[in-house]
Amino acid sequence: MRTIVRNPVWLDSPLVIWDVAVVGAGPAGLAAAQAAAAAGARTIVLERATHPRYKTCGGGLIGTSLQIAEARLAAVPGRDTIDAVTFTRGGRRTFTRRARGGPLLTMVRRDDFDHAWYEAALKAGATVRQECLVRAIAQDDDAATITLSDGAEVVAKAVIGADGSAGISSRHVGVAFDQQDLGLEVELAATEADRHAWRGRVLLDWGPVPGSYGWVFPKMNDCKLHPPGCRSEGCLSKDDQLTVGVIMTKGQGAETKRYLRDFVAQLGLTDRTVVRDSGHLTRCRRPDSPLRRGRVIVAGDAGGLLEPWTREGISYALRSGSWAGAAAAAGDLAAYERQVASELAPEMAAGRRLLAVFSRRPMLIHAAMATPIGWHAFEMFCRGQLAMANVINRRGIHAAVKLLGA
Repeated sequence: MRTIVRNPVWLDSPLVIWDVAVVGAGPAGLAAAQAAAAAGARTIVLERATHPRYKTCGGGLIGTSLQIAEARLAAVPGRDTIDAVTFTRGGRRTFTRRARGGPLLTMVRRDDFDHAWYEAALKAGATVRQECLVRAIAQDDDAATITLSDGAEVVAKAVIGADGSAGISSRHVGVAFDQQDLGLEVELAATEADRHAWRGRVLLDWGPVPGSYGWVFPKMNDCKLHPPGCRSEGCLSKDDQLTVGVIMTKGQGAETKRYLRDFVAQLGLTDRTVVRDSGHLTRCRRPDSPLRRGRVIVAGDAGGLLEPWTREGISYALRSGSWAGAAAAAGDLAAYERQVASELAPEMAAGRRLLAVFSRRPMLIHAAMATPIGWHAFEMFCRGQLAMANVINRRGIHAAVKLLGA
């Protein structure tokens, strides 16, 4: 086994070879670390920032994400539970559907949610080192070596890259992307009127450019004394916010900014205090893209794993991260590749087909949400009871997709 050239001063021993090293401490990386450490692997996480930290994200947990989080976090830091969805097309043709049988989504702020996973990873026995900037990854037959910005090295039997689609690990593995989108988002301080208008409800707007859409996601603290979604005056929080965002294909920056500006104006929210504004790129992997190179595997955004139509990524991050951590702890990285191929790849393929339909005929999607079949499929997907691959095979939906040649 190789000798470490130079160890970071914060390591306990001059010769430390980790079972698993994770690059990045978002949901994918921390889920991986928690799974690996819980399986008995000596695990370290390297994160460039410090928790809790802000991350651009709508923050909606579908049932798939919620089930994983509830099983492994001390508590899910929910800000609101959603039981109603308003659909619009360019700010018009408005209708609202309400769920029966329980909420559709749980809203979180990413600083809260990621910090909860940070604490879960620590509790499982993982070591988390923050403010560590990774500069390079190399590997040989014995181990993988991660070089930090100060020249220090961390050596591990397996590396899980979870540092985003533009990160070192993604480039090391050679992940290829076939879809790139730009998302822009503003966090607005909620007024008293906003709390009453938006608590428990999200809005989805089908946008002006093919494949684009906008959203309003409320981040209102759930009452601790009353049932979820309580709207009584005494339960309102001063840090309640509305997340308003839009997304469309990369390369249309001016159009994306215009859509967000017009969208906020249509909603009557231009006078709200902007808490922060941000942007991010989402990248979906090409179906034949690698997820592994030797001892290094990638999860979540680093692997381009997200749903192509909605660009929902948290459930993909938690699932792929959990599988990566378990596979690395077991010393069977190929098992991770097989699981992604069997469970996530079909969902992404279905999402691509739905995106094609949505891009060509957005009003068809809009009309479908007003029908019992379309709304029921949407409800089941949100609750984690129906995978995207099964949504597209439902009667009516499958016929429409086939008719449009997608």
